[in-house]
Amino acid sequence: MDGQYAVRGTIAGPWGPLHVAATDRGVVAVSWGATGEAFDQELTRRLGIPVVASVAEPTAHAPGRRGRHLVAGIMAIEALLAGRPVATPELDLGDRPAWDRRVLHAVAAIPWGTTVSYGEIARRVGSAGAARAVGGAVGRNPISLLVPCHRVIAADGTLGGYGGGAWGDHSANLEIKRDLLQREGVTARRRGR
Repeated sequence: MDGQYAVRGTIAGPWGPLHVAATDRGVVAVSWGATGEAFDQELTRRLGIPVVASVAEPTAHAPGRRGRHLVAGIMAIEALLAGRPVATPELDLGDRPAWDRRVLHAVAAIPWGTTVSYGEIARRVGSAGAARAVGGAVGRNPISLLVPCHRVIAADGTLGGYGGGAWGDHSANLEIKRDLLQREGVTARRRGR
């Protein structure tokens, strides 16, 4: 296929199938809780380019840049889910607004096994006092897990939110966030507990 398109791979995850997509610039989306078809449709709407389902075997010999980015993303997610620190693969945040890109790059730089507050991310991007706006950008994160928004917590040390309301039940999402942090050796509590 010539021209612009994204490739998608799907792997088994602890909360259902995990869909990963990549362009020639990097991993562009990670999601769970949707069918492959729904994921592809949303990504096509978001990017304005077609998505091609791919059989993504984690191997160093994946064809083309898209394939290499896809495999790198899948391997990073598998390592994260296995509780092993991972390097962030190349990401494609080109369709995100400038504010979201600034925030998401700061979130991507949070080291394994650590957490920071929304307010701290605001300070890191030069907008002290913009914790709510940071929360909005984090809630719109299209590359979940690889841009580790689960490492961003409330200023009081509680979990805060997770998923921007897009992935279903708020309580279940917070349990996923807690699970991801525990895989990194971090314990965080839910508000009121």
